[in-house]
Amino acid sequence: MNTAELNLIGLDIEQSSKLADRLNELLANFQLYYQNLRGLHWNIKGKNFFELHTKFEELYRDAQEKIDAIAERILTLDFVPLHTFSDYLATAQIKEGKGVFQDTEAVELILHSIKALIEIERWALKTAADLNDEGTVTLLSDFIAEQEKTVWMFSSWLK
Repeated sequence: MNTAELNLIGLDIEQSSKLADRLNELLANFQLYYQNLRGLHWNIKGKNFFELHTKFEELYRDAQEKIDAIAERILTLDFVPLHTFSDYLATAQIKEGKGVFQDTEAVELILHSIKALIEIERWALKTAADLNDEGTVTLLSDFIAEQEKTVWMFSSWLK
């Protein structure tokens, strides 16, 4: 392959562009997920307040780190990460969790959001694997494994 067709880390530019688009979609969805978690952390009410208030903080801190990792991966691929709320809202499938204050509804919102994130991550993971982009594959594989465990735990909490 001609080196003019490769980016600085040796990946096909055209295929990297498709991957960057998928990662930007993931980034937008993570931003909505993060903001929803902040709102849940601040506004949760009821008997499970202390437990969930702490858990939501743990989750939004983790999401903040993942957001940074996704944006940095997009930059590593030599593309620009989305960085405006209007872009996030236009791109994300996850919707704003406005007015969610009760424990069960909050956990259901989180589960729905994580399932959406995993779906996007699997789609991006396949794109990265087809590109032989081990850096992105590893990043997304780690995200998925952790999130699948979170789905199990919250699903168990709901029962």
